[in-house]
Amino acid sequence: MGSSSYSVLPARALRAVVVLALAAGAVTATPVAEAGTAAPELAAKPYMGWSSWSMQSSKYPGLNPDGDYSYLTEANVLKQTDAMAAKLKKYGYEYVNIDAGWWRDSTWKPGFDAYGRQQADPVRFPSGMKSVADRIHAKGLKAGIYLPAGLEKEAYGAGQVPVRNADGCTTADIVYDDLRTTNGWDSSYKLDFSRPCTQKYIDSQAQLIADWGYDFLKLDGVGPGSGKSGDQYDNVADVAAWNRAIAATGRPVHLELSWSLDIGRVADWKKYSNGWRIDTDVECYCNTLVSWENSVDDRWDDAPGWTRHAGPGGWNDLDALNVGNGEMDGLTKAERQSYATLWAIAKSPLYTGDDLTRLDSYGLSLLTNREVIAVNQGATPPARPVTPSDPQQVWAAKNPDGTYTVALFNLADAPAAVTADWSTLGFTGKAAVRDLWNHENLGTYKNKITQALPAHGSRLFTVTPQGSALTTTAYEAESPANTLSGNASLADCSDCSGGKKVGNLYLGGKLRFNDDVVGKAGTYWIKVAYVSGEARSVDVSTNTGGATRHKLPSTGDWGTSETVSVPVPLKAGSNTVTFDSGTGYAPDIDRIDVPKTS
Repeated sequence: MGSSSYSVLPARALRAVVVLALAAGAVTATPVAEAGTAAPELAAKPYMGWSSWSMQSSKYPGLNPDGDYSYLTEANVLKQTDAMAAKLKKYGYEYVNIDAGWWRDSTWKPGFDAYGRQQADPVRFPSGMKSVADRIHAKGLKAGIYLPAGLEKEAYGAGQVPVRNADGCTTADIVYDDLRTTNGWDSSYKLDFSRPCTQKYIDSQAQLIADWGYDFLKLDGVGPGSGKSGDQYDNVADVAAWNRAIAATGRPVHLELSWSLDIGRVADWKKYSNGWRIDTDVECYCNTLVSWENSVDDRWDDAPGWTRHAGPGGWNDLDALNVGNGEMDGLTKAERQSYATLWAIAKSPLYTGDDLTRLDSYGLSLLTNREVIAVNQGATPPARPVTPSDPQQVWAAKNPDGTYTVALFNLADAPAAVTADWSTLGFTGKAAVRDLWNHENLGTYKNKITQALPAHGSRLFTVTPQGSALTTTAYEAESPANTLSGNASLADCSDCSGGKKVGNLYLGGKLRFNDDVVGKAGTYWIKVAYVSGEARSVDVSTNTGGATRHKLPSTGDWGTSETVSVPVPLKAGSNTVTFDSGTGYAPDIDRIDVPKTS
């Protein structure tokens, strides 16, 4: 969230995050000529903490008794600070993040200082923002704050407001003459960085929050993304300016960007920040904090395309993790565990929006499970789907020690069994399985593990291979032995094996792999290498059998190849495997790898 017109905005348009972590230390004014990579030491691992926005935005009885977003007060922030220090700090939670509204009164009227910078509302924060940061630091925690992109309209002051430490510069000198608007809510005037005064304004904002002692800034409404596109809403220059301004304060800073950012500009987000929201708000803006269908379940579709961009220095931010308050969360126990599982394996920052003073025992167990936290905070890479994005799916990541982190999800509305076949991980034979949520060694399983899961349920395992590497036969999509029909055609693909792929699989386009040979009949998990800038479905069939429709997760763009494994029945000897777009649009296909044994 973050906009001067928040009160009239659609509820879910109210959230986005830039996280500016300003570590304690002396403040200097060392100019930096060019923006560079954001300080990676601040995001060596995903950050952990608490954010005020989920409770601010909820209509749960009693949370906002004095009107919309009224939860945000100094007293409430300090109450959550005390609770975090007592309950969560020892598990790695450290950021206390104050979200939108700290400079606005109960009617959402903003306050600014003499230089057009946001100024704390004296009713919400009577002690001032520096005092609150000091109180947070006194508990051994870090303080976070929030700002929207651009120059807020109310700060313009007819263009007469001076810019601090910039002789002769006023607000008229930092925006476009036509006062075009920007950010996700058009609440600010777009900054014109071709004008020398403009960087000075961002410098002054960064210096102010550095002087207050904040360790985290959420920059909200950043585009491309945040529901907007086009030059007017391109805030890459703003983000670069914040990178420069933070460096100029002399303080290390974690910069987090929000919301629902355009993956097409991910190189910029990675260059200038330490994290980026990949999706819209997780809050449902209803009578709970979240809801499964309205705000949580879409992350399983939206996260995979971003997975390869996460790593030390910058992480994919799935938004707040609200699993600790039971009824107020608005989720079943199974949904709360699945929510926490995805956030952990995706290496998302783990910051909760729950009321930390009212954590129930189950919620506390989810937020403080050291084995699950270790998946998120340790050297394990982010997981991605190894099976299609169907109602039952498996996500996995190979760890540096040769083990695998494996999550099973049943996203269906009814109970179902989910199987993790070891061939989807690249090996066969036996493997030892440890249940991370229950801290239990489950023993040795041969070739696979199958679990009965409740609706929206999950399991999270560490799998230690004891068998042998899987051997496969590769079949390239561009092979002249294959049959293309309908619109299907060859295309260049620098990331694909052989440098080619088969695309234009739409409205009846088909690709048939011919003469795929196996030694005996059985069900084989064939690995499909494909390219798809969005999640797309395809009908897969073998020989003369019926087709099964699978949704393949996004690979992030139309030039990157990823893989998932799909089960197909094969007969001994020669087989055909067909990918049919049906009446829709299917992914481009790079190749298939067929195991030599089922």
